[in-house]
Amino acid sequence: MTRQEVSRSVLSGQVKDRLLQAILDGRYPPGARIVETRVARELGTSQAPVREALRDLEGLGVIETTAFRGARVRRPSTDELLEAFVVRAELESLGARLAIGRLTETDLDELGGYVAEMQGAADAGDVHREATADAAFHSRIVALAGNATLVRVWRTLEPFLRTYITIVAPGSDRRRIADRHEPVLDALRRRDPELVTVVLHRHFDEAARSLASHWPSPPEERSPDAVAGRPGLPGPLPELASAVTLDSPQAERTS
Repeated sequence: MTRQEVSRSVLSGQVKDRLLQAILDGRYPPGARIVETRVARELGTSQAPVREALRDLEGLGVIETTAFRGARVRRPSTDELLEAFVVRAELESLGARLAIGRLTETDLDELGGYVAEMQGAADAGDVHREATADAAFHSRIVALAGNATLVRVWRTLEPFLRTYITIVAPGSDRRRIADRHEPVLDALRRRDPELVTVVLHRHFDEAARSLASHWPSPPEERSPDAVAGRPGLPGPLPELASAVTLDSPQAERTS
């Protein structure tokens, strides 16, 4: 691999990470278009690494690309989300069981802080903050297992978690969604592996029922510009200052 190819690969990975975070944060909601030229301009790079990043995100099932319409954030189907709940229940139950022997009071206090953050955000009607705390709670449980393979597998399902919270939550009782995490925290405090397994499976069963009750019709197609209050990507990547020199002039043309 040449130096140019390595540099382009690094740039593509950075762009993918920024885009994925923007999608998970709700700056690009399901159905929103992702325009190569706009992303390239916001991140201070050329279109080639953006195009490669979009291909990678499509492979993860996060976006979809169609002829004459470009790239859009995918809206997972009900079946996909329900399937993700089944898998996450097993992965997080395993993570919790592995974590129990390693938990410290500091870890438990941190998890309790995420639950409190969810509840406060739910009371304030701040779905974005609630989704962030919810994802952090579940992610931390898996991370505390100390199993890198488990973490990697779990992360492939994170977009489904954020999608559920940000789309389903507005039509349901947000405080109730936040309070569902209390029994999980309590089982971890008791350091009871059997109880935490039962509680986590119940947690995801309830989420599945909520999904079935509140899953909305597909949103109208809209561009990122049409999403009220959506900020742009967080500015150029420092590492990309000279990115344009790495790509051929052809890469600058709009696809």
